[in-house]
Amino acid sequence: MPTAPALTNKQLNTNALITSFDVIFKAAFGPHTETMFTVQKDQLFTLIKSLTKAEKRSFRLYVNRFQSAGDTKFLQLFDVLDRLSEYDEELVLKRLPEVEKRHLSNLKRHLYKQILTSLRLIYIQKNIDIQIREQLDFARILYGKGMYMQSLRILERIKKTALEHHQDILHLEILEFEKMIEARHITRSRKVENKMEGLLEEAAHRSYVTHYSNLFSNFNIQMHGWYIVHGHAKNEGEEQAVQEFFERNMPQGWEEKKLTFFEKANWYQSKMWYHYIRLDFELAAEQARQWVELFHTDEQMKQMDPDLYMRALYYLLVLLYLMRSREEFAAYLHAFEAFEREFSEQMNDNSRMIVFVYLNLSRLNYSLLERDFKGGILLAKRIEQELPEHEAYMDAHRSLLFYFKFAYLFFSDGQCEKALEYLNEIIHLKSAFLREDLHFNARLLHLLCHYELEHYDLLDYLISSVQRQFHKGADISELHQNSLRFLRQLTQIPLAGQPDAFRQFQRKLKNLQENKYESKALNYLDIPAWVEGHVPGVKVGVGE
Repeated sequence: MPTAPALTNKQLNTNALITSFDVIFKAAFGPHTETMFTVQKDQLFTLIKSLTKAEKRSFRLYVNRFQSAGDTKFLQLFDVLDRLSEYDEELVLKRLPEVEKRHLSNLKRHLYKQILTSLRLIYIQKNIDIQIREQLDFARILYGKGMYMQSLRILERIKKTALEHHQDILHLEILEFEKMIEARHITRSRKVENKMEGLLEEAAHRSYVTHYSNLFSNFNIQMHGWYIVHGHAKNEGEEQAVQEFFERNMPQGWEEKKLTFFEKANWYQSKMWYHYIRLDFELAAEQARQWVELFHTDEQMKQMDPDLYMRALYYLLVLLYLMRSREEFAAYLHAFEAFEREFSEQMNDNSRMIVFVYLNLSRLNYSLLERDFKGGILLAKRIEQELPEHEAYMDAHRSLLFYFKFAYLFFSDGQCEKALEYLNEIIHLKSAFLREDLHFNARLLHLLCHYELEHYDLLDYLISSVQRQFHKGADISELHQNSLRFLRQLTQIPLAGQPDAFRQFQRKLKNLQENKYESKALNYLDIPAWVEGHVPGVKVGVGE
């Protein structure tokens, strides 16, 4: 796998260090490459490369059916782009001599639209909202031709479909269109007793539902946003602040109404984020369980919205991992795997990508939970082989989270050199947003690996670099700060005195382990277990 760049003379700031550490630095950092997280910038090219063989075949059939024989330039462009491994505009123009450069953008736009149209024909049978919108379009066409009675019949039919599948916004749009027709034309509906009253009452209720659905989805985003900006509460003052934020932004009056499926889903997520921020993992897990249970009480929604179901399962598994609930974790992981086996053939590309990310991260967590480092490493190698086909569509943070898990497994198995390869990918990333907690855990684990490899002189330099990073951070735990100071201490005392230093630091860590504000840091990088492995008389392997 690619490795990160060697430190420059300017960074080392001394020729003596370069001479003495040359071999170590090459082993630690190696040559740099920027190929890992390069994402194709051309949208059309990316779309074409995402197509399956079946989708390409359907596109060509669609083109041959609906396009004239002379209108083939965009199909030629499709074939050229399909054969390229990387987008190269000059090469495209060279292979299409009949197309001038000034016309290429219009041709690409036309091809993009045609591909999406052909994909819509494929996925219309798999997505209930696309089906409803198609029927709604048919109703508008019929209305435009003056056939408003036929239009009303379509609207009446799809209204039931929208209600059954919790498509609240589409349901409201159907009702508003139905009301418009009734208001502007004389229909037979007036002869049906209470028909108009029922329509108006239904529209008012659906408007009320849509309003609250919007409030609950907003609230969910607000709570998640709080976590993204502020992270976990680090003291009682921050706990109080998030409680006030929760109470101030919570939808009012919801207790008086019966919540719909998606209102419940957003409500459970909001409360899950609230308790998660406050580091109350048990209450957060209870909300996640209720979120998952929604899909168990309405089984059709697993198929209608598999992405939301898998998201619910994943966050529940994360919380169970943090709580060290091994048996329950195993049960829900098996449920996740069973769901993937049952519905994999029906999933779209996005759902398959979500399966890859959420299911494999959960499997890696289970290996760590069970301390099955050998099995986890075998799993990591398989996942790494599959990563390239998903990385172009994944957030960089997810990719790097995989690398951190890989590194932690190798470190725990005593293979520190291999762990460094993955950690360097995280540490030297410059082109993507990276969450602070992942970056700081990676930097600290990076130091632990070099300690295990006895790179003591190099470690002294690296600690100074990490200290500068920590000073810039806003979410540094006491565990991270104390561990960094301890590593600095280790570089300044003789080897003979280090066992006593580990013993003293172990006693200091016991107080931190009782601090709930340190609980997440302890779960993702188990410093106390590493320290215990270096205390004389305790037979524990590295990382165990």
